[in-house]
Amino acid sequence: MKYTLLAWFCLLFFCRSGFGQEPVQYTPNKINQFKFVPLPAIGSNPANGWMFGLAPSATWYMGNPENTKLSNLVGNILYTTKKQWIFSVRSNIFLSENDLILVGDWRYLITSQPTFGLGSSTPNDPTQDPSFREPPGVLWGEQQMNFRLLRFYETILKRISTSNWYLGLGYHLDIHSRIESFLNEESQAPEGVFTHDAYNISNGFDTERYVLSGFTLNAVYENRDIPVSPYERNFALISYKINPTFLGSDQSSSTLLLDYRHYFNLSQTRKRHILALWGYGNFLVNGQLPYMNLPSLGWDMFSRSGRGYPQGRFRGESMLYSEAEYRFPLQKGNETFGGTVFLNANSFGNEFNQEKLLESVNFGYGVGLRVMINKENRTTITADYAFGRKGNSGFYLNINESF
Repeated sequence: MKYTLLAWFCLLFFCRSGFGQEPVQYTPNKINQFKFVPLPAIGSNPANGWMFGLAPSATWYMGNPENTKLSNLVGNILYTTKKQWIFSVRSNIFLSENDLILVGDWRYLITSQPTFGLGSSTPNDPTQDPSFREPPGVLWGEQQMNFRLLRFYETILKRISTSNWYLGLGYHLDIHSRIESFLNEESQAPEGVFTHDAYNISNGFDTERYVLSGFTLNAVYENRDIPVSPYERNFALISYKINPTFLGSDQSSSTLLLDYRHYFNLSQTRKRHILALWGYGNFLVNGQLPYMNLPSLGWDMFSRSGRGYPQGRFRGESMLYSEAEYRFPLQKGNETFGGTVFLNANSFGNEFNQEKLLESVNFGYGVGLRVMINKENRTTITADYAFGRKGNSGFYLNINESF
């Protein structure tokens, strides 16, 4: 508990020193000055443990603030208590009058995380041949993995007339390398083939390195008032990804990603009373994907899905995810402190062990505290504790709302 309080104190101190400034007075038709804040970072989640380092951020306007949304860029240079290194840059850039949106997700990870097998029914503890699934001789349950990931995603979206609809193209590259599977020393499971290795071998992929390179066709509806912390309206994304071998993929494949978010304002006088809903689907359409590129819990752009479970806890060729969250203020006349309660559900299907989508559903739920450190753009520190099935749980400390 003392470490949590210490982390909160440090984070609040640094965030207020970086963001606690007077509101900027914008001049019409003048592009706002670029602002850069080299913010110290403290975070936590089950997959990484505690994270320490820098989270430099930048905000600016590419046009008149009256008709152009705020552009933002957030970086991470982090070291974790699980001996991982995380380097990332994620950006949303709105050009003048929101005519174009540039979305970037660049990462280099020297990391590790557990994997539990495929589908929604995988056990927590390692076992060789569970009665509920084939093929035999494959390890199911918790297995550790070390790996490196180089990711480069960049998308350009063009506004359709004066509407909130955008169409665009993107390029996506993932290179997983130095992959090593192993069991914890305390695990007493019999020897067998690791799920990652068994799946990759059966589908013709290497077990130590693989590449997924492709382009996306995207349609986006962006109608949120402030994307990082919306009070109202909605957002939708349809993304069809094609991974041909001539762009470097080990095998050809295609996937479909669907993402919809809606924010219902429950009070006209206190707009922080919000019911937020999130629906997310990720599906393999044709071909085969390497194991770590399969749809997985917690691998959305900002790694916010699946509170209550570690990142990668469930994985499969098809994924459905939904979440409902009630957000509310904790003060009568001030917006600094807020709270939340949430419930999420996920289901995965795959052919490898013949589990169908929605055959099994896993739920997560929890509560959270919110501290708004910049009311102008609603920059918020979020702290959540969530519970999942069969003893899964986790503490999550982040910047900005989960969705």
